[in-house]
Amino acid sequence: MAVAVTATRSGSRAIGSAYVALAALAWSLAGILQRQLRLPLASQMAGRAAFALVAVFVYVAIAERGRVLAAFRAIGRPGLAVAALMAASSASFITALNDASVANVLVIQALVPLVAALLGRVVGDPVRPRTWAAMGVAVAGFAVMAGAPTRPDLAGTAFSLVAMVTFAVTIVVTRHQADVSMAPAMCLSQVIVLAASAPFARVGEMGGANLGYLALLGIVQMGLGQFFLSLGARLIPAAEAALITQLENVLGPLWVWVAGIERPPAATIAGGVIVIGAVVFQVTQPAPRPSPAGPGPQADAGGQADAGLPAALRRGRPE
Repeated sequence: MAVAVTATRSGSRAIGSAYVALAALAWSLAGILQRQLRLPLASQMAGRAAFALVAVFVYVAIAERGRVLAAFRAIGRPGLAVAALMAASSASFITALNDASVANVLVIQALVPLVAALLGRVVGDPVRPRTWAAMGVAVAGFAVMAGAPTRPDLAGTAFSLVAMVTFAVTIVVTRHQADVSMAPAMCLSQVIVLAASAPFARVGEMGGANLGYLALLGIVQMGLGQFFLSLGARLIPAAEAALITQLENVLGPLWVWVAGIERPPAATIAGGVIVIGAVVFQVTQPAPRPSPAGPGPQADAGGQADAGLPAALRRGRPE
Protein backbone atom coordinates (compact mmCIF):
# COMPACT_ATOMS: atom_id res chain seq x y z
CA MET A 1 0.00 0.00 0.00
CA ALA A 2 2.81 2.41 0.90
CA VAL A 3 4.49 1.77 -2.43
CA ALA A 4 1.29 2.57 -4.28
CA VAL A 5 0.86 5.87 -2.45
CA THR A 6 4.46 6.86 -3.13
CA ALA A 7 4.10 6.05 -6.81
CA THR A 8 0.91 8.07 -7.05
CA ARG A 9 2.50 11.10 -5.41
CA SER A 10 5.58 10.79 -7.60
CA GLY A 11 3.42 10.62 -10.70
CA SER A 12 1.30 13.58 -9.59
CA ARG A 13 4.43 15.66 -9.04
CA ALA A 14 5.72 14.87 -12.51
CA ILE A 15 2.36 15.69 -14.08
CA GLY A 16 2.08 18.90 -12.04
CA SER A 17 5.57 19.98 -13.09
CA ALA A 18 4.68 19.31 -16.72
CA TYR A 19 1.50 21.40 -16.48
CA VAL A 20 3.33 24.35 -14.91
CA ALA A 21 6.06 24.08 -17.56
CA LEU A 22 3.36 24.22 -20.25
CA ALA A 23 1.94 27.34 -18.59
CA ALA A 24 5.38 28.96 -18.68
CA LEU A 25 5.73 27.92 -22.32
CA ALA A 26 2.42 29.60 -23.17
CA TRP A 27 3.39 32.80 -21.36
CA SER A 28 6.79 32.88 -23.07
CA LEU A 29 5.11 33.34 -26.47
CA ALA A 30 4.06 36.92 -25.63
CA GLY A 31 7.16 38.55 -27.09
CA ILE A 32 7.40 36.69 -30.38
CA LEU A 33 3.64 36.97 -31.01
CA GLN A 34 3.60 40.68 -30.24
CA ARG A 35 6.50 41.23 -32.63
CA GLN A 36 4.34 39.87 -35.48
CA LEU A 37 1.62 42.48 -35.01
CA ARG A 38 1.42 45.46 -37.34
CA LEU A 39 -1.01 47.45 -35.25
CA PRO A 40 -1.02 50.57 -33.08
CA LEU A 41 -0.64 49.97 -29.35
CA ALA A 42 -4.33 50.60 -28.58
CA SER A 43 -5.38 48.03 -31.18
CA GLN A 44 -2.97 45.47 -29.76
CA MET A 45 -4.31 45.98 -26.25
CA ALA A 46 -7.96 45.88 -27.29
CA GLY A 47 -7.62 42.80 -29.49
CA ARG A 48 -5.61 40.81 -26.97
CA ALA A 49 -7.98 41.77 -24.16
CA ALA A 50 -11.07 40.76 -26.17
CA PHE A 51 -9.75 37.28 -26.92
CA ALA A 52 -8.37 36.85 -23.39
CA LEU A 53 -11.72 37.87 -21.94
CA VAL A 54 -13.54 35.20 -23.92
CA ALA A 55 -10.94 32.52 -23.13
CA VAL A 56 -10.84 33.17 -19.37
CA PHE A 57 -14.63 33.53 -19.17
CA VAL A 58 -15.02 30.08 -20.71
CA TYR A 59 -12.48 28.77 -18.21
CA VAL A 60 -14.46 30.30 -15.32
CA ALA A 61 -17.71 28.83 -16.64
CA ILE A 62 -16.18 25.36 -16.83
CA ALA A 63 -14.34 25.56 -13.50
CA GLU A 64 -17.40 26.87 -11.67
CA ARG A 65 -19.74 24.43 -13.44
CA GLY A 66 -21.90 27.19 -14.85
CA ARG A 67 -22.17 29.23 -11.65
CA VAL A 68 -20.58 32.24 -13.29
CA LEU A 69 -22.51 35.02 -11.57
CA ALA A 70 -21.85 33.50 -8.16
CA ALA A 71 -18.13 33.29 -8.96
CA PHE A 72 -17.96 36.97 -9.90
CA ARG A 73 -19.96 38.10 -6.88
CA ALA A 74 -17.76 36.10 -4.54
CA ILE A 75 -14.61 38.12 -5.27
CA GLY A 76 -15.96 41.22 -3.47
CA ARG A 77 -14.00 44.45 -3.13
CA PRO A 78 -10.61 42.75 -2.87
CA GLY A 79 -11.36 41.08 -6.21
CA LEU A 80 -12.15 44.44 -7.79
CA ALA A 81 -8.83 45.77 -6.52
CA VAL A 82 -7.07 42.74 -7.96
CA ALA A 83 -8.85 43.28 -11.29
CA ALA A 84 -7.65 46.89 -11.44
CA LEU A 85 -4.09 45.85 -10.59
CA MET A 86 -4.11 43.09 -13.19
CA ALA A 87 -5.47 45.48 -15.82
CA ALA A 88 -2.61 47.88 -15.12
CA SER A 89 -0.10 45.03 -15.25
CA SER A 90 -1.49 43.55 -18.47
CA ALA A 91 -1.64 46.91 -20.27
CA SER A 92 1.82 47.91 -19.06
CA PHE A 93 3.30 44.59 -20.17
CA ILE A 94 2.11 45.00 -23.76
CA THR A 95 3.19 48.65 -23.77
CA ALA A 96 6.64 47.65 -22.54
CA LEU A 97 7.01 45.10 -25.34
CA ASN A 98 6.41 47.92 -27.81
CA ASP A 99 9.16 50.06 -26.27
CA ALA A 100 11.85 47.60 -25.16
CA SER A 101 13.42 44.30 -26.13
CA VAL A 102 11.74 41.08 -25.05
CA ALA A 103 14.82 40.16 -23.01
CA ASN A 104 14.77 43.40 -21.03
CA VAL A 105 11.04 43.18 -20.34
CA LEU A 106 11.12 39.56 -19.17
CA VAL A 107 14.21 40.00 -17.02
CA ILE A 108 12.36 42.71 -15.12
CA GLN A 109 9.30 40.44 -14.84
CA ALA A 110 11.54 37.83 -13.26
CA LEU A 111 11.79 40.11 -10.22
CA VAL A 112 8.15 39.53 -9.26
CA PRO A 113 8.86 36.92 -6.52
CA LEU A 114 11.49 39.14 -4.91
CA VAL A 115 9.40 42.31 -4.98
CA ALA A 116 6.34 40.43 -3.73
CA ALA A 117 8.41 39.22 -0.78
CA LEU A 118 9.54 42.78 -0.04
CA LEU A 119 6.02 44.24 -0.34
CA GLY A 120 4.69 41.44 1.83
CA ARG A 121 6.67 42.90 4.70
CA VAL A 122 4.28 45.87 4.69
CA VAL A 123 1.42 43.55 5.67
CA GLY A 124 3.39 41.60 8.20
CA ASP A 125 5.26 38.92 6.26
CA PRO A 126 8.87 38.58 7.42
CA VAL A 127 11.71 38.86 4.92
CA ARG A 128 14.51 36.43 5.61
CA PRO A 129 18.21 37.24 5.08
CA ARG A 130 18.35 34.95 2.05
CA THR A 131 15.65 37.07 0.38
CA TRP A 132 17.57 40.27 1.04
CA ALA A 133 20.67 38.64 -0.45
CA ALA A 134 18.72 37.62 -3.55
CA MET A 135 17.51 41.19 -3.99
CA GLY A 136 21.08 42.47 -3.81
CA VAL A 137 22.17 39.99 -6.49
CA ALA A 138 19.23 41.04 -8.69
CA VAL A 139 20.24 44.70 -8.42
CA ALA A 140 23.74 43.70 -9.54
CA GLY A 141 22.20 41.97 -12.55
CA PHE A 142 20.40 45.15 -13.54
CA ALA A 143 23.64 47.09 -13.21
CA VAL A 144 25.23 44.71 -15.71
CA MET A 145 22.28 45.13 -18.08
CA ALA A 146 22.51 48.92 -17.84
CA GLY A 147 26.05 48.73 -19.20
CA ALA A 148 24.98 46.92 -22.38
CA PRO A 149 25.72 48.66 -25.72
CA THR A 150 21.96 48.85 -26.37
CA ARG A 151 20.79 50.13 -23.04
CA PRO A 152 17.18 49.52 -22.00
CA ASP A 153 14.82 52.17 -23.35
CA LEU A 154 13.58 54.47 -20.57
CA ALA A 155 9.88 54.14 -21.47
CA GLY A 156 10.13 50.38 -21.94
CA THR A 157 11.91 49.98 -18.62
CA ALA A 158 9.36 52.19 -16.85
CA PHE A 159 6.37 50.23 -18.17
CA SER A 160 8.14 46.93 -17.41
CA LEU A 161 8.61 48.08 -13.83
CA VAL A 162 4.95 49.12 -13.58
CA ALA A 163 3.85 45.72 -14.90
CA MET A 164 6.15 43.93 -12.49
CA VAL A 165 5.24 45.98 -9.40
CA THR A 166 1.47 45.88 -10.02
CA PHE A 167 1.61 42.12 -10.42
CA ALA A 168 3.70 41.81 -7.26
CA VAL A 169 1.06 43.84 -5.41
CA THR A 170 -1.59 41.54 -6.88
CA ILE A 171 0.24 38.58 -5.38
CA VAL A 172 0.36 40.21 -1.95
CA VAL A 173 -3.35 41.10 -2.05
CA THR A 174 -4.44 37.63 -3.12
CA ARG A 175 -2.12 36.05 -0.58
CA HIS A 176 -3.86 37.89 2.25
CA GLN A 177 -7.34 37.64 0.75
CA ALA A 178 -7.64 33.89 0.29
CA ASP A 179 -11.27 34.16 -0.79
CA VAL A 180 -10.36 36.11 -3.94
CA SER A 181 -10.52 33.92 -7.02
CA MET A 182 -8.03 35.13 -9.60
CA ALA A 183 -9.89 33.84 -12.68
CA PRO A 184 -13.01 36.07 -12.39
CA ALA A 185 -10.74 38.97 -11.42
CA MET A 186 -8.69 38.31 -14.55
CA CYS A 187 -11.89 38.48 -16.62
CA LEU A 188 -12.76 41.84 -15.10
CA SER A 189 -9.22 43.10 -15.68
CA GLN A 190 -9.54 42.39 -19.39
CA VAL A 191 -12.90 44.20 -19.43
CA ILE A 192 -11.09 47.24 -18.02
CA VAL A 193 -8.29 47.02 -20.59
CA LEU A 194 -10.79 46.56 -23.41
CA ALA A 195 -12.94 49.49 -22.28
CA ALA A 196 -9.91 51.77 -21.99
CA SER A 197 -8.30 50.85 -25.31
CA ALA A 198 -11.26 50.08 -27.60
CA PRO A 199 -12.17 53.75 -28.30
CA PHE A 200 -8.66 54.29 -29.71
CA ALA A 201 -8.35 50.97 -31.55
CA ARG A 202 -8.47 50.64 -35.31
CA VAL A 203 -10.83 47.74 -35.82
CA GLY A 204 -10.41 47.83 -39.58
CA GLU A 205 -6.73 46.90 -39.25
CA MET A 206 -7.34 43.84 -37.07
CA GLY A 207 -8.11 41.44 -39.89
CA GLY A 208 -5.94 38.83 -41.57
CA ALA A 209 -2.71 37.83 -39.87
CA ASN A 210 -3.12 40.46 -37.16
CA LEU A 211 -6.36 38.85 -36.03
CA GLY A 212 -4.70 35.45 -35.82
CA TYR A 213 -1.83 36.73 -33.71
CA LEU A 214 -4.21 38.61 -31.42
CA ALA A 215 -6.20 35.41 -30.96
CA LEU A 216 -3.03 33.50 -30.08
CA LEU A 217 -2.04 36.18 -27.57
CA GLY A 218 -5.42 36.20 -25.87
CA ILE A 219 -6.43 32.55 -26.05
CA VAL A 220 -3.13 30.66 -25.96
CA GLN A 221 -0.66 32.99 -24.25
CA MET A 222 -3.09 34.14 -21.55
CA GLY A 223 -6.02 31.72 -21.47
CA LEU A 224 -4.15 28.46 -21.96
CA GLY A 225 -1.40 29.59 -19.60
CA GLN A 226 -4.01 30.18 -16.90
CA PHE A 227 -5.57 26.78 -17.56
CA PHE A 228 -2.32 24.82 -17.30
CA LEU A 229 -1.23 26.67 -14.17
CA SER A 230 -4.55 25.95 -12.46
CA LEU A 231 -3.96 22.24 -13.07
CA GLY A 232 -0.29 22.06 -12.16
CA ALA A 233 -0.14 24.32 -9.09
CA ARG A 234 -2.43 21.93 -7.22
CA LEU A 235 -0.01 19.04 -7.58
CA ILE A 236 3.38 20.47 -6.63
CA PRO A 237 4.75 22.75 -3.88
CA ALA A 238 4.34 26.48 -4.48
CA ALA A 239 8.08 27.17 -4.44
CA GLU A 240 8.66 24.48 -7.05
CA ALA A 241 5.90 25.93 -9.23
CA ALA A 242 7.45 29.39 -8.87
CA LEU A 243 10.80 28.06 -10.00
CA ILE A 244 9.34 26.32 -13.04
CA THR A 245 7.47 29.46 -14.13
CA GLN A 246 10.84 31.19 -14.47
CA LEU A 247 11.15 29.22 -17.72
CA GLU A 248 9.05 31.99 -19.23
CA ASN A 249 11.83 34.50 -18.68
CA VAL A 250 14.37 32.20 -20.34
CA LEU A 251 12.23 30.99 -23.26
CA GLY A 252 10.73 34.37 -24.18
CA PRO A 253 14.02 35.97 -25.30
CA LEU A 254 15.11 32.63 -26.80
CA TRP A 255 12.15 32.53 -29.23
CA VAL A 256 12.81 36.00 -30.63
CA TRP A 257 16.54 35.23 -30.88
CA VAL A 258 15.96 31.95 -32.75
CA ALA A 259 13.55 33.74 -35.09
CA GLY A 260 16.19 36.35 -35.82
CA ILE A 261 13.99 39.17 -34.56
CA GLU A 262 16.21 40.29 -31.68
CA ARG A 263 19.79 39.53 -30.72
CA PRO A 264 20.39 40.81 -27.20
CA PRO A 265 23.98 41.89 -26.42
CA ALA A 266 26.16 39.80 -24.14
CA ALA A 267 25.73 42.23 -21.23
CA THR A 268 21.94 41.88 -21.39
CA ILE A 269 22.22 38.08 -21.40
CA ALA A 270 24.70 38.12 -18.52
CA GLY A 271 22.53 40.48 -16.49
CA GLY A 272 19.48 38.37 -17.19
CA VAL A 273 21.24 35.22 -16.01
CA ILE A 274 22.22 36.99 -12.79
CA VAL A 275 18.66 38.20 -12.16
CA ILE A 276 17.09 34.82 -12.87
CA GLY A 277 19.76 33.18 -10.71
CA ALA A 278 18.76 35.50 -7.87
CA VAL A 279 15.12 34.48 -8.26
CA VAL A 280 16.04 30.78 -8.30
CA PHE A 281 18.08 31.37 -5.14
CA GLN A 282 15.03 32.98 -3.53
CA VAL A 283 12.28 30.52 -4.47
CA THR A 284 14.34 27.43 -3.62
CA GLN A 285 15.07 28.48 -0.05
CA PRO A 286 14.04 25.79 2.45
CA ALA A 287 10.72 26.11 4.22
CA PRO A 288 10.89 27.66 7.69
CA ARG A 289 10.58 25.30 10.60
CA PRO A 290 7.14 25.43 12.20
CA SER A 291 6.99 26.87 15.70
CA PRO A 292 6.12 24.56 18.60
CA ALA A 293 2.67 26.18 18.72
CA GLY A 294 2.05 25.32 15.07
CA PRO A 295 2.22 27.37 11.91
CA GLY A 296 1.56 31.08 12.28
CA PRO A 297 -1.26 32.91 10.56
CA GLN A 298 1.00 34.02 7.77
CA ALA A 299 2.23 30.55 6.86
CA ASP A 300 0.91 29.10 3.63
CA ALA A 301 0.31 25.57 2.41
CA GLY A 302 3.71 25.47 0.77
CA GLY A 303 5.47 26.40 4.00
CA GLN A 304 7.01 29.64 2.69
CA ALA A 305 5.81 32.50 4.81
CA ASP A 306 7.71 35.22 2.98
CA ALA A 307 7.80 34.10 -0.63
CA GLY A 308 4.52 35.84 -1.48
CA LEU A 309 3.78 33.25 -4.14
CA PRO A 310 1.33 30.47 -3.28
CA ALA A 311 -1.97 32.34 -3.56
CA ALA A 312 -1.09 33.75 -6.96
CA LEU A 313 0.24 30.47 -8.20
CA ARG A 314 -3.02 28.79 -7.33
CA ARG A 315 -5.01 31.46 -9.12
CA GLY A 316 -3.03 32.50 -12.18
CA ARG A 317 -1.21 35.59 -13.48
CA PRO A 318 -2.17 38.61 -15.57
CA GLU A 319 0.48 38.79 -18.28
